[in-house]
Amino acid sequence: MSFSNQIIWITGASSGIGKALAIELSNQNAKLILSSRKKEDLELVKQQCRHPEFVKIITLDLEEYSNLQPIADKAIAAFGKIDVLVNNGGVSQRSLAKDTAIVVDKRIMDINYLGTVALTKAILPHFIKNKKGHFVVTTSIVGKIGTPLRSSYAASKHALHGFFDSLRAEHFQDHIAVTLVCPGFVNTNVSKNALTGDGTPQQKLDVATENGIQPERFAKLMARAMKNKKEEVYIAGAKEKLGVYAKRFYPKLVSILIRKLSVT
Repeated sequence: MSFSNQIIWITGASSGIGKALAIELSNQNAKLILSSRKKEDLELVKQQCRHPEFVKIITLDLEEYSNLQPIADKAIAAFGKIDVLVNNGGVSQRSLAKDTAIVVDKRIMDINYLGTVALTKAILPHFIKNKKGHFVVTTSIVGKIGTPLRSSYAASKHALHGFFDSLRAEHFQDHIAVTLVCPGFVNTNVSKNALTGDGTPQQKLDVATENGIQPERFAKLMARAMKNKKEEVYIAGAKEKLGVYAKRFYPKLVSILIRKLSVT
């Protein structure tokens, strides 16, 4: 399996899943464009890549979604084209709905949903013109099953499924693929950076996150799903995967079980 000479743009590439995926794809000879808000962190990721000479860095802020078209044009110009856009950037949440300020709900939707959609729309004409392209989207198991302390996060991930399922159908004839990647718990800083009810980061690692899949292992499985152009894939522990299928066939049972999860 190789991504030789594929030009892949990854958002949220400065840490976690995005960082691990960049290193994995560089090992498979891809040419990369790495983006996040943190240029210094992106530079460190670049130096860890097997082929840093084939890595370009372009900073962006998904929350500033009305200003993404010039950034997309710059990304296309970096290597002359883009084959794959990995929409990986986003922010999580750890707060009860009743305790979450509406401005925090809006911020989560702006970053996770509108930022991702705006960047996708900025690249879409390029894919249509080339009659090929691949959108890869990091959603979540929570994008299939809403759980406590993640109401707005779950909403933003559910929204991504709706948008990209529709987009896939609309542009099938243009040979544009969509892969929705649903992580379970992955051992990254996602819970440390998760927003609380007042918008400040939680600044601590959840036990479940700490015990999650290692990002390097996750990246290998994600790369395989990308290579095979899977429409939707669950990269998670057995219980998390079981929950997705159980909700499909036994929604009431899953609802009862979810109520028992800790909300403190």
